[in-house]
Amino acid sequence: MGILLGLLVLGHLTVDTYGRPILEVPENITGPWKGDVTIPCTYGPLQGYTQVLVKWLVHRGSYPVTIFLRDSSGDHIQQAKYQGRLHVSHKVPGDVSLQLSTLEMDDRSHYTCEVTWQTPDGNQVVRDKITELRVQKLSVSKPTVTTGSGYGFTVPQGMRISLQCQALGSPPISYIWYKEQTNNQEPIKVGNLSTLLFKPALVADSGSYFCTAKGKVGSEQHSDVVKFVVKDSSKLLKTNTEAPTTMRYPLKATSTVKQPWDWTTDMDGYLRETRAGPGKSMPIFAIVLIISLCCMVVFTMAYIMLCRKTSQQEHVCEAARVHAREADDSGETMRVAIFASGCSSDEP
Repeated sequence: MGILLGLLVLGHLTVDTYGRPILEVPENITGPWKGDVTIPCTYGPLQGYTQVLVKWLVHRGSYPVTIFLRDSSGDHIQQAKYQGRLHVSHKVPGDVSLQLSTLEMDDRSHYTCEVTWQTPDGNQVVRDKITELRVQKLSVSKPTVTTGSGYGFTVPQGMRISLQCQALGSPPISYIWYKEQTNNQEPIKVGNLSTLLFKPALVADSGSYFCTAKGKVGSEQHSDVVKFVVKDSSKLLKTNTEAPTTMRYPLKATSTVKQPWDWTTDMDGYLRETRAGPGKSMPIFAIVLIISLCCMVVFTMAYIMLCRKTSQQEHVCEAARVHAREADDSGETMRVAIFASGCSSDEP
């Protein structure tokens, strides 16, 4: 009996531990001052368990205070301090992470993620996890330079393009763009925004560029130097249009067998054109027409010859019949002759 009771208790503990959703929340997370942060809170959805309530609470003094509530009526932000800067994920099932923007130093605290589910048997299950949010004033990182829309650093003249400088750290972050000069002269300042826009890019804009980033905390950071090249589109077009003319050189005198309608003659080392034109041949429809006309002439001549032969044969047969009537005594012999010559007799 004791063994059976122990098995029942163990089974209940197993269902309670593994048969219900489990919240996944980190112990602590650090966000940048004046920046944005996401506090993860996720669970694996289980069949039969329906999420009915989501709460986020922040610990102020001795008691936690609800700052966000999600129920059947929608999302509700409970504290004016978080209006416009708090959002909770809802697009992915099982993801109820808290997103805070424009962090202030007094946002440092312990936050609780609490979720309530409806169970298959009609009861409710509540789970919660606590995490610590730390807010730090972060110095800017080394900035990186990229081109707008993923273009490379070599572009044709006339293109609208921008160079973008990006750095991580506590905002606000100020940016300055520089263009290097020749003869070891000091770089010149060409922009004071994160984006350096060329509208459009000119050949004179080609050169070596870099940017700097500076926050309220830490020292100024420099990006790597990038070489920006703007190609002259007119030269590219000229090169493309002149490419076919490079083939027009004097040709060596050769003797080749060609079609009768495309004869050419090489004189003085150059290829001369003939009546059919250079590189042209008689159209295929003309060839078909000529062949058709020839066939029609042949068929017509054959038909005329056949008709003439038939007419002559009929004339001979008629003459044979006349002679047969005049010679009654030799009629049998004439019929045999007529039949032998291929004529048909209408005599009885």
